[in-house]
Amino acid sequence: MSLLQAALSRALTGAGLCQVLCVLAAGLVAMVTAWTVRLLVRHAWYTHQLSCFAKPHASSWLIGHLGQMQNTEEGLVQVDELVQTYKHSCSWFIGPFYHLVRVFHPDFVKPLLMASAGITVKDHLIYDHLRPWLGDSLLISNGALWSRKRRLLNPAFHFDVLRNYVTTFNSSTDVMHDKWRRLLAGGGTSLEMFHHVSLMTLDSLLKCAFSYDSNCQQSSSEYVSAIVELSDLIIDRRHRVLHHWDWIYWKTQQGKRFRKALSVVHRFTRDVVQKRRALISEQQAAPTQPESPKPQKRKDFVDIILLSKDENGQGLTDEEIQAEADTFMFAGHDTTASAICWTLYNLARHAHYQETCRQEVVDLMQGRDAQRIEWEDLSSLPFTTMCIRESLRLHSPVQAVTRKYTQAVALPGGRSVPPGAICLVSIYGTHHNPAVWTHPHEYNPARFDPVNTENHAPHAFIPFSSGPRNCIGQKFALAELRVVVALTLLRFRLTPGSDPHLGGGSGGVRRLPQLVLRTEGGLWLQLEPLNAPSPEKTQQ
Repeated sequence: MSLLQAALSRALTGAGLCQVLCVLAAGLVAMVTAWTVRLLVRHAWYTHQLSCFAKPHASSWLIGHLGQMQNTEEGLVQVDELVQTYKHSCSWFIGPFYHLVRVFHPDFVKPLLMASAGITVKDHLIYDHLRPWLGDSLLISNGALWSRKRRLLNPAFHFDVLRNYVTTFNSSTDVMHDKWRRLLAGGGTSLEMFHHVSLMTLDSLLKCAFSYDSNCQQSSSEYVSAIVELSDLIIDRRHRVLHHWDWIYWKTQQGKRFRKALSVVHRFTRDVVQKRRALISEQQAAPTQPESPKPQKRKDFVDIILLSKDENGQGLTDEEIQAEADTFMFAGHDTTASAICWTLYNLARHAHYQETCRQEVVDLMQGRDAQRIEWEDLSSLPFTTMCIRESLRLHSPVQAVTRKYTQAVALPGGRSVPPGAICLVSIYGTHHNPAVWTHPHEYNPARFDPVNTENHAPHAFIPFSSGPRNCIGQKFALAELRVVVALTLLRFRLTPGSDPHLGGGSGGVRRLPQLVLRTEGGLWLQLEPLNAPSPEKTQQ
């Protein structure tokens, strides 16, 4: 700042413009040099601190593994090779900017995920790109702020609340199945699962979160389109290193598109929260009239967190509730859709498991007039649940979670993760580690037979992460998974399909690890309607 002041002083006292510019240029060079020196010193320090971890071959001492992380089928094969070679962990760095420890064994996963929430921090590499959308929500916040929000949000995922959501899971699934029947009656045989199932889970979440019937499975919605665009733009930004700096990103076309979609999403959730807050205040102020009670509306996610109070009687602000509602939509729809699609895919490839699941659901429905899964039924689908869990292992929707720590964390073998280093807990690597799972690339639901789960190492199966910062919505997701899978198998027989526009056989799919695990070109299944009443009839 003193250089700038000196330059301005000379300009004001008649010094030449050239001299002023030279002083400013010298000041800029000095600042850049100082920043570069600090960056390189930091890089050397982390390189030394992480020398206790094996390091795969890097492009150079400076750029490291920049460009080697691939969000493709080849990228997942690369993780398999790392696991085969290094067994439990390795170090990795992306230029001089990001220094990572990658772990893929339960013994190394446990101390990282079970570390106190007080020393656990969400890192900038992955989560900062979500902040403009999700604010300081539970997913991103740290320390005391995170602890308070977790306590306030827990009631929204209580079993009594989830019980009410099962009706919504049934109705949204019915709409999807009715659409499938119409498409199949029109001459099609194969359908792309991600498109249909993602719209269904969005439809379901909008009803559970806001009591809002978007009809998005049947017609376009500005809000739904904006959510899809935001998710795509976040993936795109992650792959462009220069776009990691806000002052660059917001000037790009992608940044401008992000802001536009963001305004749509924030306007929607802000309006819902404000209107619901006003309605609750109005109801609390109105005198009670016991002689003519009105039927109580079922409380949705926004209602519950609006009424939640901490030990000091304080609730969340409208901005905080908006952030949590946005997070519920972001984290809930795509992950659950991915889990449903991969479960249907795995059952389509294994007809004997599919038939066992179907018979389990048929037996459950004996003597019923309507094809509906009730809350009490979820515990009566043990084999179907085993198949879902094995699919979550083999094709986990989220491939990794990242953490940073404010103090060193000890790992086996005398290793230690220094404060500030990014720990990438590879869910994919852990789930496919041959030192942990026998024949890890095979689909075998018997792994999750209660008799066999006793032999699983703790933290060998972590599709929803683990520890204090595990996924708060995992029971919600598992309930929806069981309802959708059970009703789908009851009404359709599934076999591997192919894109009818491309022709060819139903070959293997190429996995596409983005925000969630998808496939290149979609996930196509061939559907055969079974002799069961259509969803329209079951609702009569």
